[in-house]
Formats: sequence, C-alpha cells, structure tokens
Amino acid sequence: AESRSVPALVPLQVPSKGRICPMNEYPLASLQPVPWSRMLCLDGSLQCPTCKAIYGEKTGTQPPGKMEFHIIPHSLPGYTESKTIRIVYDIPTGIQGPEHPNPGKKFTARGFPRHCYLPDNEKGRKVLKLLIVAWDRRLIFTIGTSSTTGECDTVVWNEIHHKTEFGSNLTGHGYPDPNYLDNVLAELMAQGVSEANLKD
Repeated sequence: AESRSVPALVPLQVPSKGRICPMNEYPLASLQPVPWSRMLCLDGSLQCPTCKAIYGEKTGTQPPGKMEFHIIPHSLPGYTESKTIRIVYDIPTGIQGPEHPNPGKKFTARGFPRHCYLPDNEKGRKVLKLLIVAWDRRLIFTIGTSSTTGECDTVVWNEIHHKTEFGSNLTGHGYPDPNYLDNVLAELMAQGVSEANLKD
C-alpha cells in the first residue's frame, strides 16, 4: 500500500495594489494585469467570489494523517468487469492549529480509519490520482461541525464526496451510481484539482 503525508502549510503573501474587493472589503492584489474579479483578496482567498475560478494552488486545513490505497479482488455494483480500489484515510485526534476554527483546542476524529471505494477502471484510477493531489493539498477533510451528529471541533468531509459503502447503496454512499465518477471529478475541479495537476 502507498501512503501519503500532509505537506507543510505555506501562507499566501501578496503585495497590495490599493484596490478593495466589493465582496468582502479586503484589499485586492494582483500578480499580473487581470480584471478586478480575478485578483486575489488579501484575506488569503484564491477563488474569485463571482466566477469561482481558482488562481494559484488552493490548499485546505486538513489535519495530519495518512492516506493508503490498494486493489481488492471484488467488483462494485455497476462495475462488474472491474476490481475495486479501496482507499483508507486515517486521521488521529489532535490539537487545532492556527488555520483551524479554535486554535489550541482539541479536535476529535470520529469514524477513522474511513474506507472509500472506486472502480478499478480508467476513470476510477484518474479519480484516485486526483484524490491523492487533493489529499496532498489538505482538501479532503477539514475541522468543523458534523452535519450527522452536530459535534463541533471534529474532522469532517470537505465538499469532495466519497463512496463509503461497499456492495450496496442503502445510505446513498455506495454503488450503483452511474454519475458518481463524473460528479466527483467536477467537485475536484471546483477545488482546483484537475488533470492538469497530474504528472505522468
């Protein structure tokens, strides 16, 4: 199995050009001549509030942990011709850093290790490679309030849906789901993770 570790957080530092973002009133900066809507807000945002385009490399606030994956010799419903990629995420409890909601306070990590599944076909392998990029950029999880339990200061999913149910779809988090791979590719793209980020 292959493991991934979380890279260090690098803060964004850009010079001010004296203009104000009309969305949040922070000063704007531009790394090159572009329309105001594509300038960087000095609050650290790299995503245009109007068109949602991402400029630069978006990183998240995922706490440290481990991502592993391997092939299992069973098929997912709807992908009977393929084996299955199982991804295992493991994040331990810890103390929140300065980028988290409550720095210095303990956070919980319920339900880890979490197992997720992709078909072992061309598109599934592409999704896996992009999920590895998202993991390295700390975009898969964040610390927040659980929509399931209401618990605060806990590790939660961060807008990139995963299939966590193997062999059925009783909860809506399994297969068959013929649109899932396309949907997760769109979610990854919305986080600034695309095929352009893949190295051969």
